[in-house]
Amino acid sequence: MKIVPDTSTLIDGRITELVKNGKIQQADIIIANATLAELEHQANIGKETGINGLNEIVELQKLSQEGKINLHFLGSYPTSEDIENRRIDAIIRDVAEETRATLVTSDKVQAIVAKAKGIKVLYLPPYHEEMPLKILDYFDEETMSVHLRQDCKPVAKKGKPGNIKLIEICDKKMDEKELNTITHQIIEYAKRDANSFIEIERKGVTVIQLGNMRIVIVRQPFSDKFEITATRPIVKLSIEDYNLDKELIERLTDYNRGILISGPPGSGKTTFAQAVAEYLYGLGAVVKTMEQPRDLQVRDEISQYAPLEKKMELTADILLLVRPDYVVFDEVRRGNDFKVYADMRLAGIGLIGVTHANCAIDAIQRLIGKVELGVIPQVVDTVIHIIGGVIKEVMELDFTVKIPYGMEEADLARPVILVKDFFSKKTRYEIYSYGEQVVVMPVGEEKKMKNPLKKLAEMQLRHIIKSYVDGSIEVKINNGTATVYVEEDEIPHLIGKGGKTISKVESEAGIKINVQPLMESSITPNIVKRKKEIVLKVGKNYAGREASVILNGEVIFSGSISKQGEIKVKRQSNIGKKIIEAIASNIYPVVKIK
Repeated sequence: MKIVPDTSTLIDGRITELVKNGKIQQADIIIANATLAELEHQANIGKETGINGLNEIVELQKLSQEGKINLHFLGSYPTSEDIENRRIDAIIRDVAEETRATLVTSDKVQAIVAKAKGIKVLYLPPYHEEMPLKILDYFDEETMSVHLRQDCKPVAKKGKPGNIKLIEICDKKMDEKELNTITHQIIEYAKRDANSFIEIERKGVTVIQLGNMRIVIVRQPFSDKFEITATRPIVKLSIEDYNLDKELIERLTDYNRGILISGPPGSGKTTFAQAVAEYLYGLGAVVKTMEQPRDLQVRDEISQYAPLEKKMELTADILLLVRPDYVVFDEVRRGNDFKVYADMRLAGIGLIGVTHANCAIDAIQRLIGKVELGVIPQVVDTVIHIIGGVIKEVMELDFTVKIPYGMEEADLARPVILVKDFFSKKTRYEIYSYGEQVVVMPVGEEKKMKNPLKKLAEMQLRHIIKSYVDGSIEVKINNGTATVYVEEDEIPHLIGKGGKTISKVESEAGIKINVQPLMESSITPNIVKRKKEIVLKVGKNYAGREASVILNGEVIFSGSISKQGEIKVKRQSNIGKKIIEAIASNIYPVVKIK
């Protein structure tokens, strides 16, 4: 008996199964070199199918060494043109025809073409046609996700958002062989089922959408061990189940809105987005989705789009041509995703984005740096934060020009984003630029606000002045006015001819500045970090004097100030490391002159 298996039967492990069951005995099994080359190519680019097929050939070699079969490799290797024109199946048929062997396949088209050419064919129905998927054995009505890991007991998350428990579902540990069997079934099912597909294939990772189930398969080198994670929705809610306020429903149905739905993983964000999408469709809106992977469980009338040519911006271009009333973007997580979201929103499309965040303000902060600060309220005007399937926060964004909370001088007014509680309309946060930094400041009691705001302003101003003068600098801000203390011989440099320099600093810092000579015996040095040392510049006026360096109120060392007005510390010394760690935490050393 001569057999030529094609890639489909090698990938799903059917030949070794037939040998071990005694259905194939002492057969000559001929592997087309084109099959081997195709599997090698798939494995090299990280496809699970290639790895599975090569593992099957390794098992056949073991059976050959045991004398149960005779394994041969025949035929030419495919050229790049053969691969490009998808002639691998034709080459496999040629090998079967030349050797007068039986072609064994699980591919219906391959079987029909071979029969048309008069080649003997043994068609083996795919696993999913012969038996139910083994992965389904681990699920029940309460199971949200199943986690199968090599050399570990299977566990599952059971319950509903807000009340989920991790439970062992089997006493037996999973081995690699069992995981391979489950993987073979899943991949074959995904390739042949109309409602399933392989979403992502990368080296060591395969993501599959199997009906309403998302399956992630990982193995080395990406993961330390073979692992399968299968997740499926167990709850599908309608908008009525959330008991939403009438005002919030009106905002959701306004097509000129940019809405973010935020929450930690497993909090029910996607479930809420699905409910909103179906509610909007019921109102007569044209609703589309853009997803990677596609796992929103929405009605058939709502089109679900994946990244076109692996680029979500190309999907966005198509959506602009389709002209939907609303788009659900699941999930917005990478920097480029936020840019695509912003472009679509500014083009006038109503958007609902789903993103991971621990609280509503964190979702807004994820936009900073990816979208121009002044454009954020036009891109996102509402954030709905969900935890445990319950709406915990709803924020709305507004834009105005005002004096930031905690500041007093009228000339400090600037553009400010107001983040308000949707229901009470009270401002919870203010977002604005201060120098080179973007400040996200909670608005609360003034006593709580003044100290952090003052500290931030003093740090920023000191950083600006360091570029204009050498030596020590002290900054104090009171009632919206800054007093800057520098060494007496540095005052002319800071003020500049006709006050031009100090005017420039005031404009850059956004605050009025008084310049005074530094008279205190305790001063904050200008710090320069070099490759091998840290230099504390205190000024030439103090050259030759003894000084102590104080950090967090503690004297860390004492020494003499050099002729250049500097104290040098080796970067790798214990003292140098202490100073670097303190600076990283915005704590600066003080030099006390003796």
